[in-house]
Amino acid sequence: MTTRLAIAFLPLVDCAVLAVAREKGFAAGQGLELSLVRDTSWATVRDRLVYGQIQAAQMLAPLAVGVTLGLSQHRAALVAPFKLGLNGNVVTLSHVLTDQLSGDRVRRALDPAAAAIALADAIRKDGRSPILGVVHRFSSHALMLRYWLASAGLEPGRDFGLRVLPPSVMVDALGSGEIQGFCAGEPWGTIAVDAGVGEVVAIGARIWERGVDKLLTLRSDWAEANPETVDRLVRALDAAAAWCDDPANRVELAEILARDAYVGTPAESILPALSGRMRLDRTGDEVDVPDFLIFHREAANFPWRSQALWIYSQFLRWGFVEADPETEAAAAAVFRPDIYRRALKGSRTPLPGASAKVEGALTAPLAVGSVSGRLTLGPDRFFDGRIFDPDGIESYLASF
Repeated sequence: MTTRLAIAFLPLVDCAVLAVAREKGFAAGQGLELSLVRDTSWATVRDRLVYGQIQAAQMLAPLAVGVTLGLSQHRAALVAPFKLGLNGNVVTLSHVLTDQLSGDRVRRALDPAAAAIALADAIRKDGRSPILGVVHRFSSHALMLRYWLASAGLEPGRDFGLRVLPPSVMVDALGSGEIQGFCAGEPWGTIAVDAGVGEVVAIGARIWERGVDKLLTLRSDWAEANPETVDRLVRALDAAAAWCDDPANRVELAEILARDAYVGTPAESILPALSGRMRLDRTGDEVDVPDFLIFHREAANFPWRSQALWIYSQFLRWGFVEADPETEAAAAAVFRPDIYRRALKGSRTPLPGASAKVEGALTAPLAVGSVSGRLTLGPDRFFDGRIFDPDGIESYLASF
């Protein structure tokens, strides 16, 4: 018997795992028929999931936490048993701003601290606060911009504004002057560069190496009522993620995502994110970022609870919530490593033995303990060198 599931997503390169699960038969192999619903905004995806129109969704990690905490429209308990990948974002600015930045373009893109200082100097000299687009108030993009620019002394609301726009309209908004920059997932930074309206000045994978971004998210009550179906879905996505991570499949993957049913842009605009060869400007400058977007290796799909707590720490930092043990516990509980382990027990996928870790502490690959298989985690440092210990949130916040 085939189980039908409706899953909402946005046209971004990191919807790849969902697309491949359907197109390459990994879902069918688990007895699942996926109906993938292409949306334009994260608010719509959120509402579809909260009101039960779909069974699962690609979702911004901070939004899943925010919905659970009651910060985004209607409160609903959500769970995330699987991450859809790591990183995948860029910061793109209009030429009005980049023409004022000091330093070499390539060097800036690989050095977020230098890029933030250069942008802060340009903003202060200009005397005006640029408007920067983000895909949702509770997004990794918004938290990343705040974190990155605060390192150079810039405050949201005073030195720059944030405007929420769907990813697919960012390029037009940048070209029209509605916004002066944006942070979004690929391919929209590459499309802005190719259109001649922007320059990539910072790369998410260099602001936080292997940072959390999108999740497979379910309503908690549905997940509890359908554990066997959830496990089959996780197994299908695990196999699809491994296929996506294989360099031999990049061209085919780009062609799949180029279809109108998924991203709907030329494969040439999708390949840079898959290869990690990022175009910065139409002048031809490029940078190699091999870990720009990771789909499967290094436990990329494992829902570390420490990453949910890092999101909670940023909610505290920016005044979205007040410190409270129950709120902290609810935020951590959105990420469900127990479901991940249950679904993949006995598979070839290495299963981390711990459910949380110190974030930002790894500067080189490290072999770690796992329930099964051999597991090596990659570098996960923050560009400013800070380390997040989930058992020391108060002292972490005091460091700012």
